[in-house]
Amino acid sequence: MTKISVFIVEDDPMVLDVNKSFLQKMTQFQLIGESQNGQEAFEQIKKVKPHLVLLDMYLPDISGIDLFQKLRNERIPCDVIMITAARDTKTVQEVIRMGAVDYLVKPFRFERFEKALQTYYQTTKKISNTTTVAQEDIDKLFGYQQEADLALPKGLNDITMKQILDALEEIDGSITSEQLAQNVGMARVTVRKYLDFLANKGKVQIDLKYGTVGRPTKYYSIK
Repeated sequence: MTKISVFIVEDDPMVLDVNKSFLQKMTQFQLIGESQNGQEAFEQIKKVKPHLVLLDMYLPDISGIDLFQKLRNERIPCDVIMITAARDTKTVQEVIRMGAVDYLVKPFRFERFEKALQTYYQTTKKISNTTTVAQEDIDKLFGYQQEADLALPKGLNDITMKQILDALEEIDGSITSEQLAQNVGMARVTVRKYLDFLANKGKVQIDLKYGTVGRPTKYYSIK
């Protein structure tokens, strides 16, 4: 999957710089434009067609909601994450109804920013890798998950599972258990146990690649 293109709309230069620095830490994303007012942002977004817009609510000429509505009226194929100080429930509800994929309240830490974009990346990746979806696929996209799926068997723990999942999500493609073990600094046999568990739960895909001799090598990737 290619990098996700991002356009930032933010009128505060300091906040704009912070958001750009956060974005630079995430290798799956690429900044392709920025603007400090709504009308200019609208024209630029129509032109460059980003996958994702990080949109501030309070702009000097029009509100972020008005810009969001203009993008929807023009059917511009971009997703929106609101980044704003607005906390009132009416605004939050309106933005959700318009289809925002997340809502970040200023000030926020990098961890929350990272979570929002990583979740968006994984959702986009799942959709782009298929032409049709079943109800089970849709349930996964909306975050529905049975509690039984989350229960780890004896010998596995949540912290290690999260480390392995985070490492997998950072990879644009597939990886062997040996390579992943080196990346996370764990024993290969430990990583393999978690990967097999995730594969059994349908959360990790296994691809076999055959060499000239010997057994095929297993490559793992997030579904």
